[in-house]
Order: sequence, then structure tokens, then C-alpha cells
Amino acid sequence: MGQSAIGREESKPLHAALIEDYAMIGDTLTGALVSRDGSIDWLCWPNFSSGACFAALLGTKDHGHWQIFPTKKFQSCKRQYVLNTMILETRLETSTGEVLITDFMPPAVDSAQKLRSLHSTLVRIVTGVRGKVEMKMDLAIRFDYGRTVPWVTKSDHELRAVAGPDMVVLRVKCHGVRQVPLDGEGLSTVSTFSVREGETVEFILTNSSSLEPVTDEIDAKAALTDTQKYWEEWTSRSNYKGDYADVVNRSLMTLKALTYRPSGGVVAALTTSLPEKIGGERNWDYRYCWLRDTSFTLMVLIHAGYTEEAVAWRRWLLRAVAGSPEQVQTIYGIYGERQLPEWNADWLPGYEHSLPVHVGNGAVDQFQLDVFGEVVAALSQTPQAEDDIRVSASALQGAIVNHLCKVWPEPDEGIWEVRGPRRHFTHSKVMAWVALDRAIKQHERYDGASVDLKRWKKNRDMLHKEICDKGFDKKLNSFTQSYGSKALDASCLRIVLVGFLPPEDARIRGTVAAIEKQLMKDGFVMRYDSNKSSDGLPGGEGAFLACSFWMVTNLWLIGRKSDALKLFDRLLSLRNDVGLLSEEYDPVAKRMLGNFPQALSHIALIHAAFTISGAWRPEKWDPNL
Repeated sequence: MGQSAIGREESKPLHAALIEDYAMIGDTLTGALVSRDGSIDWLCWPNFSSGACFAALLGTKDHGHWQIFPTKKFQSCKRQYVLNTMILETRLETSTGEVLITDFMPPAVDSAQKLRSLHSTLVRIVTGVRGKVEMKMDLAIRFDYGRTVPWVTKSDHELRAVAGPDMVVLRVKCHGVRQVPLDGEGLSTVSTFSVREGETVEFILTNSSSLEPVTDEIDAKAALTDTQKYWEEWTSRSNYKGDYADVVNRSLMTLKALTYRPSGGVVAALTTSLPEKIGGERNWDYRYCWLRDTSFTLMVLIHAGYTEEAVAWRRWLLRAVAGSPEQVQTIYGIYGERQLPEWNADWLPGYEHSLPVHVGNGAVDQFQLDVFGEVVAALSQTPQAEDDIRVSASALQGAIVNHLCKVWPEPDEGIWEVRGPRRHFTHSKVMAWVALDRAIKQHERYDGASVDLKRWKKNRDMLHKEICDKGFDKKLNSFTQSYGSKALDASCLRIVLVGFLPPEDARIRGTVAAIEKQLMKDGFVMRYDSNKSSDGLPGGEGAFLACSFWMVTNLWLIGRKSDALKLFDRLLSLRNDVGLLSEEYDPVAKRMLGNFPQALSHIALIHAAFTISGAWRPEKWDPNL
């Protein structure tokens, strides 16, 4: 079927729920979004950055979805993750009874934590809790981001959907239920069945290649037990013992679920093109690995006790940036791929008609000076577990800093990846200083004789003086977005977080006060004024949640602890019912915006919680975050 049948049809209503109405399940290969009404509207197979086979999130049901729901309107919906896991339980109550839907994706490793398979599986178990509930299953598989209708064949209780190299197999098992027929209806597969108390129906959907034999059937109950054990064991390794432990652990699990197990890379978010403004065009593809975000993630995991993930990330980094420092990119694919061309899936109408729908990310070609600081700081913190990796990491660190000494005077596109003119962004220069500072300390400790420490120290001191002279506006009493600018930028809240200046410095307090006055909207922090800043795009976006968490940490460090706690609690109240955050928040419409779940939002939350709990104190505080 061509585009005319499943393309952008204005006559068909859009399908997606509110962003905050989704929960994520994942297997460290990919992840799916499940709405409150039991519809899986986003799933990329076989990995995070593959083409979506369920893309209703960005369009209509015809672009792919999988819904299991009562045929009668349900009276209540309660859902939660099984404690310390990524297993989602949704309880739906109707006038005739109650049903439990358990959604999960078995992790990609075996009991010995070795990679089991690259074939991902999604399991949905429908259990009767009380009474009798009539249910309907509606499955529409659409490969290539909702564009390609597969050829579907059926035998007994197995269904195969094939298009080109892609194949998805659905298997159904009944326990107590007499039968669950699979019928074709239009271009979907549907099934109507009833469950009574104690009865279960297991739906098992597996991705594989059409060029390979069909994968073996799995035991859903055994997979559920293994999945629960996997996540419980992983969570038990956290060494965080402060306040907000449940909140921190949920965020840590979310970061783990955004990690691609085979390579160690961490994606910035599960989705592409969820808008920063409804109906706007600030819609980007976040299903890749930003050096900045993965470095943030790494250091949070290290401080929480997850050294295995730190070593895996370092291996990913060494592979990804191998070669000349001049060719270091800001973004890589999950395997470390360098080519991520940006194009538009123009058959999709976009989330609430927010266009374009991007695949790939053009920011891959930008020059972002701050990533050098993030990477060098992360390398200085990674565990020295294996000498061969440590030596390679030190060599990489040295090569990056030598290159940085040449390029730090140049303007760049900055942390927000502006698509306007390059500038001397204050935050970028601060992070260049961080790279030099951390590298100097690292090499003084290990092998300072092998590098030109005198040159590094000279550049570090020059940078610090320049930033203080050109990045700080005395009239505003604040650091500004770029040299000579009067515009403020929330990235300047990170100046104290990386140890550039101490919390008691008057310039830090002045910057906090200025951002509070000019960049806070309805109590939340904006990145910058997008209506005034020349970033190459039309103005308008939500409040950037990570920036608000940075404000929490700043307020705490400068001694305004009651204000910090008040803002922190307000931010935590924005999490959805299963503890997830998107990239931004619209304080007027009171809804989430941007890609979801967003790694950077959860990273900044964890950092704030560590600071408030006393795990990171100024006298012992590791400034690398």
C-alpha cells in the first residue's frame, strides 16, 4: 500500500496521547512507549535508532500501534512499575470486572550478564483479576516509520509480518481462556476475547530478520521472572542512600534503559520529533549518543556505584572518537557511527501536527567546544579497571587537550546547538577550561612527564581570565550567554557545578539572581529567550527541565536551601505517574513537551538529589558534574 493509504490524511484523527500519559519499557536494545489506555504507540526495532514499526505517536493508528483494552469503557486506570524494575502493570476496572495488563521486554542478557541475543521481544500478559472482562487486541505493524505495510501470514496462534529484511512474529498462549482468535480487519490484526478471574492470555511479539529462521518461542512467565530479577539485582547495586531514594532509583533505571547494551552507548531519549512547542518546528531526533549527555550519564552512574556501565561507556567512547581529535563529533550513533544524515519523514503528520518529523540529526556537523570538557572530565573519572583501556583513555585525553589548546579561541554553536551564527558562548569556554583543568590534574597524578603541562596550565589560566573579563557583564551582575552579549543563558548555572568558581563568589550569586529575574517563567527556568536570541529558528519553547534542576543545585550550594527544596519538590511533582520526565514543560498548558523520556532531565534530577542529600558537599564535592 502506498503513501495515499497511510500517509498524511487530514480526515483521520491523530492518535497519540499526552506525552506524560506514556510509560517506557525496555530491554537495553530498544524501548517502547505504552499509553494509559494500553496502546503501544512507539517502538523502533531492532534498536533505538532503527525505523519505527509502531509510529502512531507521530501520527494515526494507521502508522502502527498495538493496543489491548476492554471493549467497554473502563472506569479507572491505575498503573505502576513493579518495584525496582521496568515491568509495567496497568489495572483497568470496568463495570463487569477488573483486568491487569503486564508489559515488559526481557533484557538482552542471560543470567551471567552476557549478551543473549539481538532479537528483541515484547511481552504483554492479560490477567483476569475479578469478574469477567471482554477485551480487544488491535495490532497494526508498519515498518519504516509507519510507511510500509507488511505481508502477514497466520498459522494456529502464530502470526508473521514480513517486509523486506524485517520480520515480526506474534505468538499467543492462553491459560484458562478457551481461545483468542487472530482475525484480519482492514490492514490490522484484531482479536476479541474474555478473561475471568485467574485466567491469563500471553501475547509475545518478537523482532527478527526475514532472512533468518524464526526465533524460538519463549516462556512468558519465566521471562517475567528473569526480567524482574535482572532489574532488582541492577537496582540493588546503587550506593545512593540519601533522601529521595525511590526518585533517584527510578531515574537511574531510566538511564540504564536508555543504554544500548551491545556497545555501551547511551541515547539522549527514546523518541524523535516530539515538539518543544506544540505546532512548532523545534522537533529533533534524540535517538543517538551525544558525547555531552553520555558523559553526564556516565558520571552520575559512577557516583551511584555503577562501574560496569562506566567501563562499557569508555570502550564505546574510545571506539567512537578513535582517530584525529580534529574529527571529534558531538553526536554518534549507538555503535559509534559518524554519518547521521537528517531527513524528514514527510508522510507522518507529526505529534499534534508539529512538523517536520526528523530522522537523523544535522547537529552532527556542528562544532561544539563544550563537549571536549565533558569528555575529558568523564575520562578522568572512569574507573582504572583495565590498564590497556586506561592508557588508551589517557592518550585520548592528551590528544584532545592538545587540540583544544589550538581551537578554544574559536566561536562555536554551543550546548544548545543553535542553527544561527557561531558565537563565543560563555558556557563553551568554561567547559574548555574544565577540559584543561581535569587533564592537568589527571596527568599530574599519573604521567605528567609525557605531556606539556606548562602549555596546558598557561592555556587554562588564559581561559579563566578571559571568561571572567568577557563573559561577565558588570551592569547585569551576571555571566551572559556569549562574550559581549546582554542575553542570559541557563547554561551559566553550570559554572559553579563544574568548579570554575566557588558557590560563595559574588558573581555566582549575581548570575543566579539574574536568571531568576529574567529567565524564570511561572517558576521554571527557560534555556534562554528564544524570541530574542538568534538561534536560527522561530521563537517559542517550554521550560527546559534540566535547567530548573541546575537552579535547584545552585540555590542549595549558595545557601538558599529552603528555596532549593521548594523548587525541587515542585519539579518532582511534574513527573508522570510512573516517575518519568520529558525534555521540557509548558507551565501554561501544564503538560510535558519534547522528547521522552529525556536522559538529561533525569541526570539533572539525580545530581540535585545527591547535592541535597549531602552525598555531594562543597568540601568533598566532585565538581565534574
